[in-house]
Amino acid sequence: MIEMQNLSFGYSGGEPLLADMSLSLPPGSFHFLTGPSGSGKTTFLRLCYADLLPTAGKMLAFGQDVTELSRDGIAALRRRVGVVHQDTQFLDHLPVAENIAMPLIVSGEAVDMPALGDLLSWVQLTNHSRTMPPALSGGERQRAALARAVIMSPDLIIADEPTGNLDWDMSMRLLQLLVELNRSGKTVLFATHDLNMIRAAKQQVQTRVLRIAGKRLQLAGADL
Repeated sequence: MIEMQNLSFGYSGGEPLLADMSLSLPPGSFHFLTGPSGSGKTTFLRLCYADLLPTAGKMLAFGQDVTELSRDGIAALRRRVGVVHQDTQFLDHLPVAENIAMPLIVSGEAVDMPALGDLLSWVQLTNHSRTMPPALSGGERQRAALARAVIMSPDLIIADEPTGNLDWDMSMRLLQLLVELNRSGKTVLFATHDLNMIRAAKQQVQTRVLRIAGKRLQLAGADL
């Protein structure tokens, strides 16, 4: 699904931010990504959905070399990836249901209202379908962001510190949704600082823990 071969990334004229990274994300896997603040986790995730392109090495996404894709090819790739950020961004003048459906609306696809209702129920936001985003709690915002990320049935879900601003109970509710997605066959890549979150996930699904340190990607030890 995602293959990196000796990949490096840096901005023009600067030192590489990430160097000599090799990785395979097979379909249906669950990976955590850890590392100190500023180590390049978000940059790494942006490479995974071709928001950034490598400056050296090779990256294959769904069997295609990302550096050889056209603009339309990049757009098609991103349709297969759902992204949840720590800082959710919604259109505050539109209710939750319309924000969740926005990827379909933007792409010109019809909104399947029964399916949207099922998705709202899955993230426990049925009673908030007409609520405006500013009225949501932090946990509700993240669940809405996850629903928006998966509404187009992506193959890969990338979560960039989605529980960073949540308490433990809300974090576990979001983790459970990601575990359910993984059990349904989706690949999950979850960046987090929270080792307790990783331990909790390991009790439910088989996971692999990656760590970025010193610009390089490492397989973390099993003692987490």
